[in-house]
Amino acid sequence: MAPETAIGLMSGTSLDGIDAAVLETDGVRVTGFGPTLTAPYESGLRERIRAVLGARGAVDDVARAVTEAHAGIVNQLLAENGLAPGDIRVVGFHGHTIDHRPQDGVTVQIGDGALLARLTGIEVVCDFRAADVAAGGEGAPFAPLYHRALCEEMDRPVAVLNIGGIANVTWIGANEDDIVAFDTGPGNTLMDEWVRFHTGQRFDAGGALAATGTVDTAIVDACLAHPYFTRPPPKSLDRLDFDTAPVTGLSPADGAATLAELTCRAVARACDHLPAAPGRWLVTGGGRHNATLMKRLADMLGVPVMPVEAVGWNGDALEAQAFAFLAVRALKGLPLSLPGTTGVAQPMPGGRVFAA
Repeated sequence: MAPETAIGLMSGTSLDGIDAAVLETDGVRVTGFGPTLTAPYESGLRERIRAVLGARGAVDDVARAVTEAHAGIVNQLLAENGLAPGDIRVVGFHGHTIDHRPQDGVTVQIGDGALLARLTGIEVVCDFRAADVAAGGEGAPFAPLYHRALCEEMDRPVAVLNIGGIANVTWIGANEDDIVAFDTGPGNTLMDEWVRFHTGQRFDAGGALAATGTVDTAIVDACLAHPYFTRPPPKSLDRLDFDTAPVTGLSPADGAATLAELTCRAVARACDHLPAAPGRWLVTGGGRHNATLMKRLADMLGVPVMPVEAVGWNGDALEAQAFAFLAVRALKGLPLSLPGTTGVAQPMPGGRVFAA
């Protein structure tokens, strides 16, 4: 299959903004990496998205604003790199998840694929998760097939840990079909909310606040008693499945430390569900910049834990690249999810295509 040039777009649960990345791929292998761009959400739009999480309130106007913001970053990425719409075969548009309840057959990512295609002049694939959920899958995580493509030449088993708003792991074994993926638990979401409320900052830069605090182990133990953590995968979480209520009353530093510990211990608990111990953990997502998280993970997991940059990947662009990869797979009718990644009964294609 001939490689295609695609742009992937990702707006993650952390509500930081939009990542865009150009990727060259045939949908099976990655043949080239192109330029990337990150654009933070304007604060007003971020709050508008936050207001409709859990599908609260009217979403149409917010969906249009989200789409227009994505179109803006696509057009900026093209302009800054001397590219024209005709140089790009397809845009993979994830949209922004506002509700994810696969047990109820619900997953909602806001964004208008038809509008994005008109605004960019490029064919768009969107609505990646719906077919999987409709077929009984978890609808998440959706980057594992891209992780597998990147790990093709590596010693395995290896684990790719994405610490975004929610944390998820992809375990990749020696054989092509050896792949297990699931959400491990809260990622940055609770820490970010806590820090924003107490300091006005968007996140705990470097984990500095958490590093000065004391972990309340009783609170962490109580949180880990949630049945989600013993449930075998495949499994996935919504951003609203956990909140900061358990640490109410702690000091800002102690709350940050306790929530960071929860994220790390949830990852360690995930090892109970992996087929074999990974030889190393490659960490992507914003959490890889949190030194407190990274040190605790290394202590708990007992094997090398390193940011994905250590193997030459771009952790700021990885999820956007994944949706470029999946968009090409969707155009070619290839599966986007597998029984081992979402629990769907059989390999499942998906995505909706909108012509420019």
